[in-house]
Amino acid sequence: MLDITKIRADFPILNREVHGKPLVYFDNGATSQTPQVVIDTIVDYYTTYNANIHRGVHTLSQEATDKYEEARLKVQKHFNAKKAYEIILTAGTTHSINIVASGFAALLKEGDEVIVSALEHHSNIVPWQMLCEKTGAVLKVIPMDEQGALRMDVFHELLNPKTKLVFCNHVSNALGTINPIEELIHAAHKFGAYVLIDGAQACPHIKPDVQALDVDFYVASAHKMCGPTGVGMLYGKEELLNMLPPYQGGGEMIETVTFEKTTYAGLPHKFEAGTPNICGGIAFGAAIDYMNEVGFEGIAAQETALLDYGTKALEEIDGLTIYGTSHKTSVISFNIEGIHPYDIGAILDKLGVAVRTGHHCAQPIMDFFGIPGTVRASFSFYNTTEEIDVLVAAVKKAKMMLS
Repeated sequence: MLDITKIRADFPILNREVHGKPLVYFDNGATSQTPQVVIDTIVDYYTTYNANIHRGVHTLSQEATDKYEEARLKVQKHFNAKKAYEIILTAGTTHSINIVASGFAALLKEGDEVIVSALEHHSNIVPWQMLCEKTGAVLKVIPMDEQGALRMDVFHELLNPKTKLVFCNHVSNALGTINPIEELIHAAHKFGAYVLIDGAQACPHIKPDVQALDVDFYVASAHKMCGPTGVGMLYGKEELLNMLPPYQGGGEMIETVTFEKTTYAGLPHKFEAGTPNICGGIAFGAAIDYMNEVGFEGIAAQETALLDYGTKALEEIDGLTIYGTSHKTSVISFNIEGIHPYDIGAILDKLGVAVRTGHHCAQPIMDFFGIPGTVRASFSFYNTTEEIDVLVAAVKKAKMMLS
């Protein structure tokens, strides 16, 4: 079991008040909070070795380069990539997905098929729609059921020799559903299709092993994992990253430049044009160190206990419906009959409770349930059952005021 008191002391923002109430932060699905060790890493960069990387012979540049590449090695080890250069440091999950989508625009042809799940965040839907518009490929969708689980029987029926790409999130941001990505990857590979897994919502709770999964591409964001915003990673198998053309042109991603012809750098720099988020990359490494020090077994145990406790407590409120009851992690999306989720969220805020309301960039899920959105409470390992008690009391008060 985790020492929650000690862990909470690592997060200075948890000491603040909102509207005169102690902050209860249940918006971890949008972004997690940042421990002091990561904040200190950011401050240390800007106060002691702030410089551009890979280009300078002076001491600060070399120090910054070493720290940045050390962070890449930490990401490689955490996700168990075979080679460090299979880790592309990006601006986040959305950026990572668009790199892959842009690359395949030159490789797909009219009549090819790509499959996406019904549980996706918009960032794992829109780039593939744009890809299909450019190439003439056909987009097909794995449907979901009333429990928020994917219809894997239909997925197996959708697969055929025309299937070239399959996209699925590891964990649904809107419902918390943990998808059977092992089965999905294995089935897609039988037809020669490549698979990209959006791990943004999974990585705060699960430690993925990309080699064991045999996944072709895996993407994640640092800010879901106790790190800073504006940085993330794209893992890709070496042969596939070499196959894809560069995403952007500019400095760093070149080998030679003349007005007659430009040749491109090797991995990972081929996909890292321009000055990166140096400080963010280094802090990403510090966040990974922190989460591994806490330990993912303890994280999973704490978050499972919170999910069970919160689900049972909220289910006792008359008129409250929870969406997504399949195998899941750390998310409770709910509505109260006759009350708009935004109104509930606004009152919860006045009581110091931070939740997310709306469609959560997953409008097809809301359309499936016939609702405008939900109230989403998303938990992290630094949350407590006492905070859930505050949430439940606040929801009851909101219901009383709005009914």
